[in-house]
Amino acid sequence: MKKISLLLSFLILFQSCYSYKTVNYNNISIEKKQKVEVKGIGGTNIKGTLVSKNEQKLTVDTNRQLQEISVDEIYEVKVRKFSLLKSYVLLVSITVVTAAIFPEILIW
Repeated sequence: MKKISLLLSFLILFQSCYSYKTVNYNNISIEKKQKVEVKGIGGTNIKGTLVSKNEQKLTVDTNRQLQEISVDEIYEVKVRKFSLLKSYVLLVSITVVTAAIFPEILIW
């Protein structure tokens, strides 16, 4: 039982508190260095940091390599946003797992 709890705690800990939300291409702000996920028409997925955008192309930094993507080739653009719900679930999960593994900590 403790091994399963420990495994679940590691899985929960390595989850991020962020999620990707689909946005309209025209509503993407370039002032902030946002993390984006671009899905192409051909089924390609590119994750990286937004560098610049204009009417013809979107430039994304993927591991220190710039990739320019034509607007015609973009199917969907998602921007990474902080998720309050995921953060709350993570905090509650850590508390429950810790209480299950170390019940002597909870001295009420």
